[in-house]
Amino acid sequence: MWNLSRIRAIALDLDDTLWPVWPTIERAEGVLQHWLSEHAPATAAWLSDPQRRRAVREQVHAEFPHLAHDLTFLRRESIRRALAAAGDATELAEPAFEVFFAARQQVALYPDALPALQRLSRRFPVVSLSNGNADLRRIGLDAHFVGTVSAREAGCKKPDPRIFHRAAAVAGVPPEAVVHVGDDFELDVLGALGAGMQAVWVARQPAAPMPAAHAAAVPVCADLTELCKTLGIPLD
Repeated sequence: MWNLSRIRAIALDLDDTLWPVWPTIERAEGVLQHWLSEHAPATAAWLSDPQRRRAVREQVHAEFPHLAHDLTFLRRESIRRALAAAGDATELAEPAFEVFFAARQQVALYPDALPALQRLSRRFPVVSLSNGNADLRRIGLDAHFVGTVSAREAGCKKPDPRIFHRAAAVAGVPPEAVVHVGDDFELDVLGALGAGMQAVWVARQPAAPMPAAHAAAVPVCADLTELCKTLGIPLD
């Protein structure tokens, strides 16, 4: 059952919880493509074929299933292989990835995200918990978090209980004192519950109904303003 009195810390997902991720990734890929057109034009032409882009990523993912938690490695290796396939210098993979990575941090927050973060962080220690590779310092949100936990650093990704337990340790509380907040029902909600935490499902888009088995234990919020209300935080 949902128990507000147990909560002493918040673990917070990033992508699609604080900002929409796919527009961010698409913009970053466009910036990368422009950079390649200047520094590795053969690769830019090679990657202009969507089927090639998809195929090289799928090949890398298939060859490195043990690194599925490391999106930075997978992206960099995909770039390196595209450079090699097009006949360009593979040494460009690192600067090319940095161009992509910098653009990936140019997120557009949901309107409710920053005001909610300010309220949440005044009331609870907040730890980011993400399968992605967003950099809160580059984004400019790190002041609202006591720590960050990423799949790459943890060596595993949600819904593995170990990454949730790491977030609890960073917050300095046991898992049962943490509520994890995220948009993905399987990765965030079921993952948190499986790790002994409570969970809040942020369903910004119309979603499938909450399974009856979890209805009494998991609040559903349309945005982070509603999350603050659910956690009893005044909207000043």
